Amino acid sequence: MSAIRAARIGVAAVLPMELALVVCVAAGVRPPGWALAVAEALVLGVLLLEARVLYSLYAAARARGAGPGAARREAVRAVVPVPVRRLVLHELRASASLLRWALRRPPHGVRSADHAAPYTGPQTAMMYGLVFVSLIETVALAFLIPWPAVHRVVLVLDVYGVLLMLGLHAACVTRPHVVSPDGTLRVRYGALFDLTVPPDAVASVRVDRRYPEGRLVTLSEDGVLDLIVGSQTTVTVELTRPLAFRRPLGARGEARVIRFHADEPRALVDALRQPAPP
Repeated sequence: MSAIRAARIGVAAVLPMELALVVCVAAGVRPPGWALAVAEALVLGVLLLEARVLYSLYAAARARGAGPGAARREAVRAVVPVPVRRLVLHELRASASLLRWALRRPPHGVRSADHAAPYTGPQTAMMYGLVFVSLIETVALAFLIPWPAVHRVVLVLDVYGVLLMLGLHAACVTRPHVVSPDGTLRVRYGALFDLTVPPDAVASVRVDRRYPEGRLVTLSEDGVLDLIVGSQTTVTVELTRPLAFRRPLGARGEARVIRFHADEPRALVDALRQPAPP
């Protein structure tokens, strides 16, 4: 465990330093040669330590009988913190959602007999507004920044930010809430949140418009989970038992009541109340 902790601390210490050196070089500031040599030596040392720790964990998992794929996953889970894994996974899914959205592919995880419930209505105008402002900022900085190297770095960051916002919105569009014919409810927010509610866990469901305050995922002390979109929720589901869920960065919680937004809450409630087909 000490080697794993050392590898994590090494990555956390070296990455900001490497980023600072890249920004200095892009801005035209040439650090001393010894500083570059020390930085690259530290990066190489951390990479070698990461490789050694990963291989030792992989070998230990293989010795316990795990397959190659399972051993690799176990090694990565032990070294890479959960929030980092979740963020990387979110960005990969957001990129895939942006491609699915552009190609007009069917929504993710929705079968022909399922009821899909979109929830992006309250945030669509805001997301497009943010994208528009980011584009204006990119054009303005192109005229205001006199250094070509700095302008290229800022341009890359601005384009990445625009694509990230579009990917977040595309993930929400292509990953709606889903009600299956057997009464299973899947509550989602893009690639950040996904909770499956089995039919026997639903005590009651109703249209209930509220305007709670807080972040995207808010859990009260009495177990009320609010999944807020555009500062509102429109559906309330009371549960027969607590259900475990994961926050966007991996923290766990338990909910006794779930409140979330759907653009057409009445249609979702009716789909959830209808009896399962024989």
